[in-house]
Amino acid sequence: MIKARVTVTLKNGVLDPQGKAIEHALDALGFGGVGSVRQGKVFDIEVDGTDKAKVEADLNAMCDKLLANTVIENYAVELR
Repeated sequence: MIKARVTVTLKNGVLDPQGKAIEHALDALGFGGVGSVRQGKVFDIEVDGTDKAKVEADLNAMCDKLLANTVIENYAVELR
């Protein structure tokens, strides 16, 4: 079993209304000085197999097909 973490973030230049809402909420809670907030997604995935190269290729395919909208999002795969 290979464990992986996939982090998906919005590309630079893509508006992030949820991040902006979090930024305003932090300010309202008294956490001033927060310049910018960008939100993303994290997936912790366990994959059967021992071939790290194949598992990483499969995870990239999962991201391209489902986990990330590659038009507006970037992703990073980290094997653990």
